[in-house]
Amino acid sequence: MEQKHSTKDVFKMSIPIFIELLLQLLVGNIDQIMISRYSEASVAAIGNGNQIMNIVIIVLSVVSTASTILISQYLGAQNKRKIAETCNVSLFVIAIFGLLAAFFIAIGHNTIFRWIKIPDDILKEAGYYLTIVGLFVVVQGIYMMFAAILRSFGFMKQVMYVSAVMNLINIAGNAILINGLFGMPRLGIIGAAISTNISKLIGLIIIYQLFRRNMDIQLSPKILKPFPTQTLKDLLHIAIPSGGEELSYNLSQVYILKFINLFGTTVIAAKVYCSILANVAYVYSIALSQATQIIVSYLVGAREFEKVQKRVWTTLAYSMFISLGITAILYFNADTVFRIFTSDPEIIALGKKILFIEFFLEIGRTVNIVMTKCLLAVGDVIFPVIVGIIFMWFVAVLGGYYFGICLNMGLVGIWIAMTIDECARGILFVIRFRSGKWSTSMLKASKQALLS
Repeated sequence: MEQKHSTKDVFKMSIPIFIELLLQLLVGNIDQIMISRYSEASVAAIGNGNQIMNIVIIVLSVVSTASTILISQYLGAQNKRKIAETCNVSLFVIAIFGLLAAFFIAIGHNTIFRWIKIPDDILKEAGYYLTIVGLFVVVQGIYMMFAAILRSFGFMKQVMYVSAVMNLINIAGNAILINGLFGMPRLGIIGAAISTNISKLIGLIIIYQLFRRNMDIQLSPKILKPFPTQTLKDLLHIAIPSGGEELSYNLSQVYILKFINLFGTTVIAAKVYCSILANVAYVYSIALSQATQIIVSYLVGAREFEKVQKRVWTTLAYSMFISLGITAILYFNADTVFRIFTSDPEIIALGKKILFIEFFLEIGRTVNIVMTKCLLAVGDVIFPVIVGIIFMWFVAVLGGYYFGICLNMGLVGIWIAMTIDECARGILFVIRFRSGKWSTSMLKASKQALLS
């Protein structure tokens, strides 16, 4: 497969990825949006449940991301044997982890919820939602893996269409099961969880059929005998450090949520709505960075090193412009936007303050999104982890506690601390990339793709 790497080509790749990510975001958040008309407490319950699920999804995501990087490198080096090995090993790892995660969620969710101090009035609902959604972790993980394989080979539009179908099914299922339409029982938050699982299962069936029709890649236990240990090592070499950074971020967010839960259901709901809007602001940055990551990985495998740096800086400039533009639009239309979710004037007033701070937070977050993915693509996997862990915990978490609780600034103080964290890390990543120290890792990754 011949990869193209002009700015126009990257934008073409990013559009279907963006739509797919936006649709995936809706699958996760449509439950909260639709349940907001049912109960504010249920919104807070789903918000807490999804925060735990995000940790599990991170592990699934980093395995599929590592697979995308390796497959793209092997495509650049035209190494078909390693592509097949990577696909089979990745699916095996995801299946094992998914089963373990589902078991852990089923038996341990109450302990986790009590630790993060979920208010008693939403504890039961949060438990129901997380348990039901958690049972389908394996389904979600395998879906993500097939989507990653198809994206690596350029089938972005097809993956986008599957996401669209999943969303339509989820929305229809929510309308029926949450509210009890067409004679169905009114299940509320349980209905939202069931609808989400049904949409994921149908999405997996469709994407597997796409894989079979379009991919000449054998999926068989025979490829795992003898087990390709080196391929697993290559996968984990990327997945563990990148997973460590993302896992640290989500664990720090869980700890921050523990602070927010002390402020009560109204503030929790405001946090959930602001997080949804923040996701909308930076989702295209993620799409551009994923498209760039695939291109950069291919360039590394093809040993076209001189094109890497220009590609990264161009992506960063466009991502910054778009994410800040969307945030500005959301802020200046905050009253209208928040009324999509709620009519509570207290939540709307707090949300507007958070959106103002969000504008500055997005500057740092955009740099972090783009630079982290590109550093992973060139093999510089350790630096983002070290920087991430230090700043997430010592700036975002401790700063959130100081500003939010000690100075009694509440959710505003916590958002300020997260802004300082994102911007400080962004500055360090820019310095790192400008230094060119990542080039040594890039040469090693390129050699490995050719010789494996």
